[in-house]
Amino acid sequence: MTMTRTTAAPSRLRADAVRLGYDGRVVVDGVTLAVPTARTTVVVGPNGCGKSTLLRGLGRLLRPRGGSVLLDGDEIGSLPTREVARRIGLLPQQPVVPEGVTVLELVERGRHPHSGLFRTWSRDDEEAVAAALERTELVDLAAVPVDSLSGGQRQRVWLAMALAQATPLLLLDEPTSFLDIAHQLDVLDLVRSLCDDAGTTVVMVLHDLAMAARYADHLVAMRDGRVVTEGSPAHVVTPAVIRDVFGVDATVLVDPDSGAPVIIPRRRTP
Repeated sequence: MTMTRTTAAPSRLRADAVRLGYDGRVVVDGVTLAVPTARTTVVVGPNGCGKSTLLRGLGRLLRPRGGSVLLDGDEIGSLPTREVARRIGLLPQQPVVPEGVTVLELVERGRHPHSGLFRTWSRDDEEAVAAALERTELVDLAAVPVDSLSGGQRQRVWLAMALAQATPLLLLDEPTSFLDIAHQLDVLDLVRSLCDDAGTTVVMVLHDLAMAARYADHLVAMRDGRVVTEGSPAHVVTPAVIRDVFGVDATVLVDPDSGAPVIIPRRRTP
């Protein structure tokens, strides 16, 4: 399912001892993470452990209270907003839908970072939007108002907007929320193809540990605002780590087709 890569490119996005939080509360405390380039990284952990907060910090939606986030070697907060948006596409958790906007209009907004003061809508813009609609199976819904769609359909619209942005880095917070199992597989297969075929660097937050183990090149397990362990799924998804991070006793098998770990939960640990 994944491509074999013989050399690892330098990390374009990294966190160095970063501290992130809200008001007086620290949620991510001293995390250091070098995101592997042209790989799919998935962040997992229990609710409230800081997964989404870390993703917001990596995408410059949240200013660090300590440490730093670096994009191509530069402090991300020092870069112009439009320049960051040309390099990083971000799908946040539960984004707000503008009232009355259609599917096509929302997906077209993904091209705004590529526009300039005197730049008009181009053929590249048209092709990027059309490809995003096609890949997310939204062509027939292009003229439909987004706020009239189901939760799963809306999730695909936001993903299409991120795809239309055509950035080398893509940050996705729970991209499979509200989706049935078939569309979950469609979305995650699509994300994998972006990584494998186009060399896109992907960071995803997922709640489903089984899906994370299946689709990740690099897995990051968090608990209480810190990284417990990171590495290949085979390295991270072990009974000991599942017990330590999630408080669950589990048996871990190997999928004979993909080689990915398969988790069979048994019971909550005391």
